[in-house]
Amino acid sequence: MSLAAPPRQRILAQAGFETRTLLANGEQLLVAVVLPALALLGLALASAPDLGPGRRVDVATPGVLALAVISTAFTGQAIATGFDRRSGMLRLLGTTPLGRDGLLAGRFLGVLVVEGLQVVILGGIGLALGWRPDAAGLPLAVLWLLLGTATFVALALLLAGTLRAEGVLAIANLLWVLMLGLGVLLPIDRLPTALGAVARCTPGGALGELVRAATQGLATPWWGVGVLLGWLVLGTAGALRWFRWSD
Repeated sequence: MSLAAPPRQRILAQAGFETRTLLANGEQLLVAVVLPALALLGLALASAPDLGPGRRVDVATPGVLALAVISTAFTGQAIATGFDRRSGMLRLLGTTPLGRDGLLAGRFLGVLVVEGLQVVILGGIGLALGWRPDAAGLPLAVLWLLLGTATFVALALLLAGTLRAEGVLAIANLLWVLMLGLGVLLPIDRLPTALGAVARCTPGGALGELVRAATQGLATPWWGVGVLLGWLVLGTAGALRWFRWSD
């Protein structure tokens, strides 16, 4: 009788599988890379909308990196998990030696790998367009992107674990579109007052402002850290309480 591989090896194997699955999905690549790249080109090269002080590419690139995290950690994971739950695959994998914790860890690592590729591609486009991020702020920007990843994965699991797959698909895509204009691509101070107040309460708005501030060498908007942590706690608690492994 064969023995199961060590937990670390099982998790890494699952992470590799998750990464290949994400990269092989044409719709996921469209949302994760193609659309953010088009958004970057449009914002950096056009004269509208108003992005505020500073060079347009320096404002647009960090916002697009925040959008890339939302695309992969939230939209992609919510949809994939919702349909895996409907098909019974989540329940099946949860009974294997990998276990439920190993499955979730593998998925999270797979998200990080894909996001690393997104940062390389989109950051490379930004650099080609003239983006010059503040070098001292780059480690802080990476920290905020990681915090954003954890927050949006938790929210994705909450959504995917409580609604039917078709509902997850519709809501995840709708929220992705809504977050584009709520502080992710456009700085909050460029929004109307009422809309800006809403954006300050959203995890997307908080992430966009944090990454922009870090890469531009500006003071950290600590309210954004509180917003992300608050949504992380709510998403995690909700997923632990209501997540269902099968329909």
